[in-house]
Amino acid sequence: MIFIIKLFAVLTALEFFYIFYLESLATTSASTARVFAMTPEELARPSVKTLFKNQGVYNGLIGILILLAALVFVSKIAVMCLMGYIILVALYGALTSQPAILFKQGSLAIITLILCVIF
Repeated sequence: MIFIIKLFAVLTALEFFYIFYLESLATTSASTARVFAMTPEELARPSVKTLFKNQGVYNGLIGILILLAALVFVSKIAVMCLMGYIILVALYGALTSQPAILFKQGSLAIITLILCVIF
């Protein structure tokens, strides 16, 4: 796998680690409220905190899987599958929540997938 694919895969993983941080570690912060267009009071509700923390763990694990696929197993097929998954989830979020999610969460994955197909 060429360097540019690995680079964009790592950037995608870093994005998902950032989402993990916002959702699981900084759940009620001003940054999390801004990114998710919610108030700190909404984020402080016990049910919302629990949901965010749980979702954050999923995003962190996706980041780990991307790093494993790109840097440990060096599998372009695995990277492509993960990028496809991320794109589908971003598309679902765009259709059901905010259209901007497709670009916010999906851009790096789309670029990475295109690079995998090209190279």
